[in-house]
Amino acid sequence: MLLCVTFIDPTPVPLPPGYRLAELDDAADRAAMQEVDRWAFASDLAPEDEPVQVWTLEPGRSVGVWHAGARGTALAAVHSSFAFRLQVPGGERVPASGLTWVGVHPGHRRRGLGRAMLHAHLRRSRERGEVVSVLNAAESGIYERYGYGIATHRVALSLGRGAGLRPVPEAEDLVVELETIDPEHHSADVERVHGAVVRPGWITRDTPALRTAHLVDWPSARRGAERKRLAVVRDAAGRPRGYAVFRRKDSWGEENLPAGTVEVHDALALDPAAARALWGTLLDLDLMGQVKAYTLAPDDALLGLLTELRGIGRRVHDDVWLRILDLPAALRARAYPCGVDVVLEVSDPLVPDNAGRWQVRGGPGGVQVTPTEEAAHLAVGIADLGAAYLGGTSLTALAAAGRVTELVPGTLVPAATAFSWPVSPSTGWGF
Repeated sequence: MLLCVTFIDPTPVPLPPGYRLAELDDAADRAAMQEVDRWAFASDLAPEDEPVQVWTLEPGRSVGVWHAGARGTALAAVHSSFAFRLQVPGGERVPASGLTWVGVHPGHRRRGLGRAMLHAHLRRSRERGEVVSVLNAAESGIYERYGYGIATHRVALSLGRGAGLRPVPEAEDLVVELETIDPEHHSADVERVHGAVVRPGWITRDTPALRTAHLVDWPSARRGAERKRLAVVRDAAGRPRGYAVFRRKDSWGEENLPAGTVEVHDALALDPAAARALWGTLLDLDLMGQVKAYTLAPDDALLGLLTELRGIGRRVHDDVWLRILDLPAALRARAYPCGVDVVLEVSDPLVPDNAGRWQVRGGPGGVQVTPTEEAAHLAVGIADLGAAYLGGTSLTALAAAGRVTELVPGTLVPAATAFSWPVSPSTGWGF
């Protein structure tokens, strides 16, 4: 096997003899990376999926652990990241490292390889000037120990066909087009809507590969359902105002009554009228009995449009985990809805530059974040500060669980109010 590697030396976390951390080559090491991924996630690419697969990883951002054994050198672990820009409260987008593809071959587990890779990821991300790191967790119990907290949630809804929706002025003036998805043809409309969303936690898909991959219709995922479809809401000028990626699966109930399912994998609308037109269409497709939506924001417009919430199925899942890499830069970048003057005692064993007492002072026009020797008002770990950073998890809720400590009585509620945000954070897609 040809090894094109750049060794990372020194390794932040010691590895056992025979293991070496190295940057991976996007082309020469691709087969080895894919093999570790298959082993780590117990999955293989179905033959029918091979023609549509898209390589999304970005050059220079993948790192692995090589093992030199008696039978030669092989890749034992791998991780990569995306160069994202994450939207924070107030609308600014900060450089973010989107951690992905974290996997260890099962024959090399329990040897500290994952720990070494995560430490390397944090260090390399900080060296690139990335303010935060974000990820979707395959196993949620792993990442808190590395300073990640759940910063966004997604909601899955299940509701019956014909569920009542409130009327919205001008919704009837919009047109909803239904087509079979063609990534090359439809990507521009989808990304035009996606890129216009103003919401904390939002991450745009800024590379052609990510945009194409988002619309890929994996044949093996159909499981008897139809091909992926696209609903696009357009105004009188033809501009897209919303869209939904969905597929239908037919089913027939007792006495041969239609009971199919509409599976909505991605749905966005830029205004109330577009939301009403979009969901009015999805909830009234012929031969269907129910609609399932999987990636909605906790405050998605659909919840406000429904005339009856009883009887719907609603589940809340963790979505994006966030790790603050540069604390003063991160806290300065986001907006605050009211005045704030609080001293935080922050613990961060892995990034010492974040640890210590920080005074956050300012308001809607901006804040100053400075180290201080003043007495702390609140004590918080870096993972819990990450959970609260986008405004979706309140400091008061964390304090109720013993995860934030109020050191000076009366300071928790004002700080929690300042760190809140009126729009729920969401990301809307996985990476």
